[in-house]
Amino acid sequence: MVVAGGTGGHLFPARALAEEMTRRGYQVDLVTEQRGERYEAGFPAKHIHFVPSATVNSRTPWALAGTLLTLGRGTLAAWRLLRRSRPLAMVGFGGYPSIPPLAAATIARVPTAIHEQNAVMGRANRLFARFADAIALSYEETRLLPSSAHSRARLTGAPVRDAVLALRDAGYRPPGAKGAIRLLVFGGSQGARFFSDCVPIALRRLPEPIRKRLEVVQQCRAEDEERVRMAYGGAGIKAEVAGFFGDLPERIAKAHLVISRAGASTVAELTVIGRPAILVPLPHALDNDQLENATRLAEAGGARCRRQGDLTPERLADEIQSWLHDTERLSCAAASARAIGRPDAVARLSDLVEDMIASARGRER
Repeated sequence: MVVAGGTGGHLFPARALAEEMTRRGYQVDLVTEQRGERYEAGFPAKHIHFVPSATVNSRTPWALAGTLLTLGRGTLAAWRLLRRSRPLAMVGFGGYPSIPPLAAATIARVPTAIHEQNAVMGRANRLFARFADAIALSYEETRLLPSSAHSRARLTGAPVRDAVLALRDAGYRPPGAKGAIRLLVFGGSQGARFFSDCVPIALRRLPEPIRKRLEVVQQCRAEDEERVRMAYGGAGIKAEVAGFFGDLPERIAKAHLVISRAGASTVAELTVIGRPAILVPLPHALDNDQLENATRLAEAGGARCRRQGDLTPERLADEIQSWLHDTERLSCAAASARAIGRPDAVARLSDLVEDMIASARGRER
C-alpha cells in the first residue's frame, strides 16, 4: 500500500514505486486525498482509496480543533481499510494526507517505510521517522532527519516514473544557429503565478531574432491561461499554454532550457533526463526545501538557482539570453544534470521495501 499527498510531487514517486512493485508481482493499492484524482489515470493500483485529511493552515484554537478532528476521522477510516485489506507493508511519500494512514498502520503494527524526496525532511515524514521500520532518502545529507532515525535510513535516490526512465537516453542537443529554441516553463502541480507574470514580459524583452525562434510551452493556473496566451500572441512568440500537461516528461526531453520551481520530482526528472534549467524555488516554503533542492543541482552544475525576490523580468531576460548565447554551457549543464541522476532509485527503493517485508515475515515466524 502506497500513501501520498494529492500533489504530483508526492504522487509521482509513489507511482514509480507502484510500477516497479507491480512488475515484481505485488498488488498495489494507493491511499491519497481527493486532490489526487487529477493523477489517478493510469496509476498502477488495483484500488485507490481516498481518506479524510487536513493541513495545518491556521493555529487558532478552532482551526486546530477542526484539523485534528479531520485527521482523527481519517485515521479511523484508514484503520478500517487496513482491517479489510491487510497489506504486507505501507510506504508513505509525505504530505499531511499521509498522516492518517501511517498513524493507523503504526497502531496496527503494519510494517511502514517513508520516502523523503527533498533535501530537507518534511514535517509529516519527520513525525513518522521515529516509528517507521525503514526510511528512504533522496539525498545523502538530508536536513532535519531525526538523529534517532539514522540507523534505519538508506540512500535510494528519488524514484521517477517509467515515462521518465524511458527518456534516460534521449540525448541533449543545444539549439542550432537558426532553428527553433524550445523553452519549457512550469511551476509544479498548482502552476506558478510568478511565472505567468514574469516570463512573458522577460521573453518580450529578448532581441527579435531570438523571439522569432522561440517555441514556448508554459503550464500555468487556469485563471491565468488566457492572459498568458494573449501576452505571447502580442509579442509574436509561438506558445502553447495549458493548466496541465500529461506528457510533461516528453516535453522536458524536447526542451533546450527549462524554467521551473524546484520541487523534488521536478529536480529528479531533470537529472534523469538531463536538461539545463533555471530554478526559481517556491518562496516561503516550509523549511526551504525547494531552495535546498535547487542549490544541490546548481552546485553540481546542472542548473542556476535564482530566488524569486531577486528576479525581475529584466534580470530573467538577461539570464535566458546568456544561456542561449553559449550553447556549450547549455550542453555542459545538461550533462552535469544527467551525471547526478539516479535512474536506479526505484529499484533501490523497491529492494528496501522487499527487505522490510522479509524482515517482518521473519519476526512473525
